[in-house]
Amino acid sequence: MLSLYRNAFGGLSRQVWLLALVMLINRSGGMVVAFLTLYLTQKLGFSITDAGFVMVIFGVGSICGTFLGGKLTDLIGYFPVQLFSLMLGGIMFLLLSQTQNYYVICTLVFFLSAFGEAYRPANTASIADFSTPETFTRSVSLIRLAINIGWSIGPAVGGFLASRDYTLLFWADGLTNIGAATLVFFFLRSSRQKRADIKANKVEIDPKDSAYRDRKYWIFLLLTTIYAVAFFQLFTIGPVFYKQVCALTEIQIGYILGLNGLIVALVEMILIYKIEGKFEKLNLISFGASLVVVNYIIFLFSHNYAWLIIGILFATFSEIFAMPFMNAFSIERSKPHNRGQYSALHSMTWSIAQVSAPLVGTQTIAHFGFDALWYILGSFGIVSAVGFIWLKRL
Repeated sequence: MLSLYRNAFGGLSRQVWLLALVMLINRSGGMVVAFLTLYLTQKLGFSITDAGFVMVIFGVGSICGTFLGGKLTDLIGYFPVQLFSLMLGGIMFLLLSQTQNYYVICTLVFFLSAFGEAYRPANTASIADFSTPETFTRSVSLIRLAINIGWSIGPAVGGFLASRDYTLLFWADGLTNIGAATLVFFFLRSSRQKRADIKANKVEIDPKDSAYRDRKYWIFLLLTTIYAVAFFQLFTIGPVFYKQVCALTEIQIGYILGLNGLIVALVEMILIYKIEGKFEKLNLISFGASLVVVNYIIFLFSHNYAWLIIGILFATFSEIFAMPFMNAFSIERSKPHNRGQYSALHSMTWSIAQVSAPLVGTQTIAHFGFDALWYILGSFGIVSAVGFIWLKRL
């Protein structure tokens, strides 16, 4: 078993491990977003409507930041984009802790989200540069592992800090961003220079080759968005369903959601190591998309705690099979000169899904109830699964 883990994590470059460390530090500080609504309503006294509008602005900022990050990555390279994204994001957190004016908060939240999300396409482009085609998917999985561990640490520490003083959340988030930027500056700067020298000797690729003209890629993005909307409901509307309909306690809900991160951390790298290169990527993505449907079928027919755990297991393996290979498919269709463009469009699909998923879920529940939502989301899963198989035939 130890040998299997060693092989699964072996062969990855030092730079990829450094990127994973940067992501771990960055996501471990991901506390403010989890508690932002509570901070605005409980600490500053804003209404739920006002707090909801701030979260919408956060989503819009993430979409704009992802798009801009991809453009800048292709123009000036991934190193400065990652560096300034982390540094400016850290400064935004510190500034946000010092204001109570609603309009200033809205402005700072927009720029905070934009700077933060600009990091994602630059990070994906750098992973591709620091890995081989054979190790890229495992490199992505390593970064995802760092994100999952970081998201597990962040909210737990954030709850402890928020119970004492909400301002501490902003300082923790800001300082971890600045710390991650410092790592990028000192440890990835030399790697970037070496890679630049290598790229200078390559044959120039036609600059007209644009992701915006890749029709099959746009189909892929549409299917990815449909899947992402279905998947994100597990973590936005799912806890409400567990509490109101299934009558679970907060501890039980925490166990179910925590199981997702635990399984991803323990299984994903090994599974990717064993199956990568043996199956078509779109087949694996389609299989992963189909697994999320099982969770919504369980929601329709059982509220038993044991069955709900089985449901989250299917959803977790849906994530494991689909998401790493979605990243790999995106990068494979790109070239070095437009990699940021492809990465940005792919990242934007997830930002759009994060914004639209709660809206779709809450409005459907308000007018038609939970069961109608599960039918819709199950249909989304089926459409995306069939769509990826159809895309493969194209």
